[in-house]
Amino acid sequence: MNRFERFPEPHGEAEVRYLDGEFRILRPGSFVRCAVTGQIIPLDELRYWSVDLQEAYASPEAVLTRVREQPPVR
Repeated sequence: MNRFERFPEPHGEAEVRYLDGEFRILRPGSFVRCAVTGQIIPLDELRYWSVDLQEAYASPEAVLTRVREQPPVR
């Protein structure tokens, strides 16, 4: 998300496309869920995501958990 986009007013879960360094809101909402913990992440607090997996994460610890779950690259 860039600084010119406004956060949506509706409550509910947003559908988001995660890009390098930003994200795009595909369906308005006020939050996304952490792919590891299921925790609600308000869009204005979203800091961690995976472009490859298209997942959001609530914390660096959640990112590390997901990375450890992935099979090694050959």
